[in-house]
Amino acid sequence: MNAIKPKTALISLSDKSQLNELVSFLVTQKVKILSTGGTFKAIKEITSEVVEVSDFTGFEEMMDGRVKTLHPKIHAGILARRDQDLDILAERGYEPIDLVIVNLYPFKETIAEGCSFEEAIEKIDIGGPTMIRSAAKNFKDVAVVSNPDDYSRLIQEWKNADGISYEFRKELSQKVFSLMADYNHSISEYLKGDTNVILPSYSFDKATSLRYGENPHQAANLLTFSGLKNKNIANAEILQGKELSYNNIVDADAAWECVRAFDDPACVIVKHANPCGVAESENIYDAYDLAFKTDPTSAFGGIIALNRMLDTKTAKEINSRQFVEVILATDFEDGAILEFAKKKNVRVLKVDLKQDNPYPGVIKKVSGGILLQGDDTHLIQREDLKCVTKRQPTPKEIDDLMFAWRVAKFVKSNAIVYVRNRQTIGIGAGQMSRVISADIANLKAKEEGLEVKGAVMASDAFFPFRDGIDKAASSGIAAIIQPGGSIRDEEVIAAADENNIAMVYTGIRHFRH
Repeated sequence: MNAIKPKTALISLSDKSQLNELVSFLVTQKVKILSTGGTFKAIKEITSEVVEVSDFTGFEEMMDGRVKTLHPKIHAGILARRDQDLDILAERGYEPIDLVIVNLYPFKETIAEGCSFEEAIEKIDIGGPTMIRSAAKNFKDVAVVSNPDDYSRLIQEWKNADGISYEFRKELSQKVFSLMADYNHSISEYLKGDTNVILPSYSFDKATSLRYGENPHQAANLLTFSGLKNKNIANAEILQGKELSYNNIVDADAAWECVRAFDDPACVIVKHANPCGVAESENIYDAYDLAFKTDPTSAFGGIIALNRMLDTKTAKEINSRQFVEVILATDFEDGAILEFAKKKNVRVLKVDLKQDNPYPGVIKKVSGGILLQGDDTHLIQREDLKCVTKRQPTPKEIDDLMFAWRVAKFVKSNAIVYVRNRQTIGIGAGQMSRVISADIANLKAKEEGLEVKGAVMASDAFFPFRDGIDKAASSGIAAIIQPGGSIRDEEVIAAADENNIAMVYTGIRHFRH
């Protein structure tokens, strides 16, 4: 299908950002501009080449603006099929409208700020949705833009294709219907009046078919949320490498979530959705070196996440030491990109650390329904820690305890994490017994020749019995961080005191099933 070069545009905006650039471009293309109310006044300050809708239709708006664009001259101009309806337009003295640029009254934003019921009702847009639905239905002949973020794309597309391509018009149409689904859903939920349970409505920009899911016999797709501004895992910039698999994406997300928890240069290595090595240091090279040394065996074929730019020196070290499936960082030196190009199957992802989360919450499918919970965003500060033992932790132990607690949050329950000098030296994950998790952490440390004596330990949940403390003591653990809250807390504290272990409570757990 051919590109179209609009001759008449209808603009009606609640959000008037980036308007100057848009209007200035349309003027250069000699596009006739129709507009309404406040938008008309804003455009008038940019150019005199604008016609108010009421003058165009010959129909004055009424009911305080409730009715202004609901007119046959508007909707016939938008909906007319150019290959069969133009004669009908001509008979009535109407003209085609080939570009509709409209965004809606901010209903969600209005109710989020707190407003009366009457104010909320007035923020239910009628004319805007009607216009963009009409334009979206007729995308064969009409382009519709519902988000200011697409103005620059529209302009670039127009310049490159000498008009607006069919593919882009179809994409813009899809965005409208996705927007309307979310918009209508938010109104529906508001009118229910139940603010405690809000059924989510998700909008997606694209769907990507994956080779398969967790196993080759399972089909899988990646759906990317609409309206993302930052590069998260689903919309990361892929600099090189073969197609990401389902498991790659799951592991990359686990690594990304974990590495974001640290402020200093940090490296997280993930295998099967669990961190197998985490370290924080003065620079990325040292952070990677320490993370790798936690568990080199498990790091093979793992995912590496870094919260800084990846330099060439570190890239060369990674290539020389291990096979890696995915590497993600906030940026890459040119030399690092060249280094990874030597191993073309390695997936290299550029991501942002700031989470773009227009759809908060965690979803898990169960038989007959879904479980929906809030994101685990709780952060513990030093002042939140409560020492419950006779011995107080030293400042250095507190540093390591805080580090260990951050890591434990991202380890599958039951989680036990051993840490020394902001380096994980042993991680026990996913066991039915917390004691067995401690055994695994201890075993991992010994296998790699890492000294446990004097290290600290984090547990994602409380110790139901003292056996976990006795196990830590036999390994040489000096300090423990855990939520507390067991009916046998006194017994657990006594075990720590008997072994001269400092123990602090967080008052919060981080189960990760």
